[in-house]
Amino acid sequence: MNQTRLGYLYGFGAYLTWGFFPVYLKLLRPAGPVEILAHRIVWSVLFVALVLAAMRNVGFLRALVRRPRTLAGVGTAAALIAVNWTAYIYGVNSDRVVETALGYFINPLVVVLLGVFVLRERLRPAQWVALGVGALAVAVLTVDYGRLPYLALTLAFTFAGYGLVKKRLGLPAAEGFFVESAVLALPALAYLGWLAARGGSTFGHVSAGHTVLLALAGAVTAVPLLLFAGAANRLPLTGLGMLQYLAPILQLGCGVLLFHEPLPPARLAGFVLVWAALMIFTVDLLRQGRRNRIAARAPAPVAAG
Repeated sequence: MNQTRLGYLYGFGAYLTWGFFPVYLKLLRPAGPVEILAHRIVWSVLFVALVLAAMRNVGFLRALVRRPRTLAGVGTAAALIAVNWTAYIYGVNSDRVVETALGYFINPLVVVLLGVFVLRERLRPAQWVALGVGALAVAVLTVDYGRLPYLALTLAFTFAGYGLVKKRLGLPAAEGFFVESAVLALPALAYLGWLAARGGSTFGHVSAGHTVLLALAGAVTAVPLLLFAGAANRLPLTGLGMLQYLAPILQLGCGVLLFHEPLPPARLAGFVLVWAALMIFTVDLLRQGRRNRIAARAPAPVAAG
């Protein structure tokens, strides 16, 4: 199997897992969002530690300790992903899977927005149009919901911010994820201890299957992340960009078809506007990628004289 095909296989595996993640979270009831988050953090640290030990890759920790600016960046990334996870778990377990899907649909547009305001990037006209249509979609959905779709916006902005911080840190996927989870592990363990002491923990008190599912939270979190890293190393940016829409499509399908959440006409219209914005954005991305490839193949001008 060639590397590109393997990359697509890894990518599909990652996004399929993320797409059906709401089903897994629903199975963790009656555990609350913060308890699920704490288990997700603790078991992730243990799982990724085993992966790194198997790879005999622990020396990076010594180098990281001597880089305080990188450690500060890791702390920022950990805080952003903790808020993102909490919002997502809360959304799924409060029967708002459709709104969580919206968050990941608009995430690419928020990434572009951060590029303008944080990285001072200049946008092409089509990207401005996509952002305008996306803003109109948020306005339509605000009218439909009777409020800002704050859950979707929280997911989109925290995940986009997390991606921006991760890009600047430049740490490999497994190592970066381990350190981020380790930063959050002590508060997570403290919360689980407090919950158990007051008799509110569900771990080991619902059923054997429920206990196993909570313990699998680390693997369910880390495996798609590692698959994504494998895909990112093997696929062009355009190929990876097309795959990213698979997860919110599946999440929307789960919300409407499996969990029977409402999708009234006005809300559907808002989603259609989001999809139109993404179509404009994707077509522009593909065209720009094609122009870049043509420019790269063009012969360099011969110097006179």
